Amino acid sequence: MNSSLPESIRPTLETGLEQLGLDKALAAPLLQYLALLVRWNRTYNLTAIRDPAAMVTGHLLDALAMTAHVADTGLADLGTGPGLPGIPLAIARPALQVTLVESNGKKARFLREAVRRLELDNARVAETRAEALAEPGAYRQITARALGRLGGILEVGAHLLAPDGNLLAMKGIHPTDEIAELPSGWRLEQSIPLSVPGLDAERHLLIVGRVR
Repeated sequence: MNSSLPESIRPTLETGLEQLGLDKALAAPLLQYLALLVRWNRTYNLTAIRDPAAMVTGHLLDALAMTAHVADTGLADLGTGPGLPGIPLAIARPALQVTLVESNGKKARFLREAVRRLELDNARVAETRAEALAEPGAYRQITARALGRLGGILEVGAHLLAPDGNLLAMKGIHPTDEIAELPSGWRLEQSIPLSVPGLDAERHLLIVGRVR
């Protein structure tokens, strides 16, 4: 265990992984990522959550709660910041090819260092705004934890989706208003309640696709 992290973190993470149906062995690379994030966060303010224990729940387990609904194909994580949820998903799903899309230079430098240190052959960094990523139709799925409302995510990232592709959006309380505001040609396919270990709050995964 990395000496920069409290000893109590590993059992908390391992218990959470088991509750999500994931292998406890994932704890080692996830803690390596967390230690790197904590260290860089002191200087670069990559995330507002600064307590490592809170990061386990609010970052790692929250990101991994959607793992079962992510296909082993291409995923673009738009406005990924310090790599959330993209890096935990890439760690948990080695067959998944993840593009980490981030325009902020400091965050993109961190992402490249994390991908290198963790030897994530299935992750790449695209230092650009999502709307400027010139890879039309290249992805089966896109996600965006920090980009706000559903319509806004589709506005900047819909061009990246294959014709049968989906937006996977993690939300808190079921966002009826956002669903009602979906752009023409898009519809909610599924709303899946999720339980994040250690988080006493509602979480929903919304799967949005084109009207066919």
